[in-house]
Amino acid sequence: MGLSEPDAWNDILQEGDIDQDGGLTLEEFTRYLQEHERRLLLMFHSLDRNQDGHIDASEIQQSFQALGVSISLQQAEKILHSMDRDGTMTIDWQEWRDHFLLQPLENMEDVLKFWKHSTVLDIGECLTVPDEFSEQEKLSGMWWKQLVAGAVAGAVSRTGTAPLDRLKVFMQVHASKTNQLNVLGGLRSMVQEGGIRSLWRGNGINVLKIAPESAIKFMAYEQIKWAIRGQQETLRVQERFVAGSLAGATAQTIIYPMEVLKTRLTLRQTGQYKGLLDCARQILEQEGPRAFYKGYLPNVLGIIPYAGIDLAVYETLKNRWLQQDSHHSADPGILILLACGTISSTCGQIASYPLALVRTRMQAQASVEGAPQLTMLGLFRHILSREGVWGLYRGIAPNFMKVIPAVSISYVVYENMKQALGVTTRFLGCSWSLQPTDLPHLVTDTGSPEEPAPGSALHGIGTGFPTSGGGGDGGGPSPLRPLPSPLH
Repeated sequence: MGLSEPDAWNDILQEGDIDQDGGLTLEEFTRYLQEHERRLLLMFHSLDRNQDGHIDASEIQQSFQALGVSISLQQAEKILHSMDRDGTMTIDWQEWRDHFLLQPLENMEDVLKFWKHSTVLDIGECLTVPDEFSEQEKLSGMWWKQLVAGAVAGAVSRTGTAPLDRLKVFMQVHASKTNQLNVLGGLRSMVQEGGIRSLWRGNGINVLKIAPESAIKFMAYEQIKWAIRGQQETLRVQERFVAGSLAGATAQTIIYPMEVLKTRLTLRQTGQYKGLLDCARQILEQEGPRAFYKGYLPNVLGIIPYAGIDLAVYETLKNRWLQQDSHHSADPGILILLACGTISSTCGQIASYPLALVRTRMQAQASVEGAPQLTMLGLFRHILSREGVWGLYRGIAPNFMKVIPAVSISYVVYENMKQALGVTTRFLGCSWSLQPTDLPHLVTDTGSPEEPAPGSALHGIGTGFPTSGGGGDGGGPSPLRPLPSPLH
């Protein structure tokens, strides 16, 4: 696994800088390497399943499968070949250590970190499979910074695409065979009724619910994950589906009244409500507390097809890329990641859209004059008998129209917010690795620790590193060199 230049420097400096002076002494750097070598040894033993002192292709394949990625034996052999220096098609401890010693690799999960199903792809819908944060991210506080960055990105994205979101809800409730309401007609009707500003009705609460939903989902996911596998384990694909669905259902149960308020505020006429609190008060007085959970059943049922299709398509696209297209780097690049996430999320929405439409109509029934007050099954029958199957997909056109701008906005804002909050990104850009000839420029030689034992990888640090291919002792820092991808 390769790291971009700023990440490698920052990780080594952050972990090795004991006195927090912004630099590494030779003694600090030696201690860092000793501790890192110890972790690498533990990783090596965990991968060496038969404890014969060597890692073979089948053991690599099993390790990836345990992390949720299915790779062929041939693909595992490619990974092994990138570390195998003596041509034995197995990796001994020395080969493993030399390959990863100068990379801040914590565990095998790091190899797949850039393939996390990121919640940055916010398109105004409920994402039911949260990110799995590593133990290092939790301990360092990076997890909450990523959640904050994601919440801000979602808020900006939803605000930017709010007119299309309101149009979708408007068409879900009011479009029919008789009125032939389309995209342009819907926009025209909303502007004529309430002006340009009316296109953003309901956006306030849509943004407001991002933070509690993300926090509840994260906490529920962590608890469910611990119950399934233990806190130190990475979930398999099927387990992620179960944990993600349960976490999504938990979050939806708690914040569902906000969903109902969002729908009512989105569909309101000019002057109907004075604001959020007035809307809640009127619903409570006129319809009772049960009104805040109208449409709850189809909403929860919709989590299953959404999460299942979304995750299945994402894993399929990811595994296909890893097995067939990772010719030059294990890093797929941002375009591949965005494409996989967007396609999988869109497929999930198509599968769950009829349930989402029925949910919205149930939420809005009491506020629409002359609308029948039907149950979920009754509403399904009513729509199918009057409008056919296509009636279950009213409003899907503006829903598709907002996908590309929503993903683009959320990604740009997310990356800028992470940068502002100091969150390191390991999974974007080219794959690079620090080489021994780069490190004399990183370490300030202010001390002479005891010389490590000759058998250790640290032996010789006090007398300087060997140079190769230029760089080294003279003339300025040598550039970072590309690392052969472990998937090449």
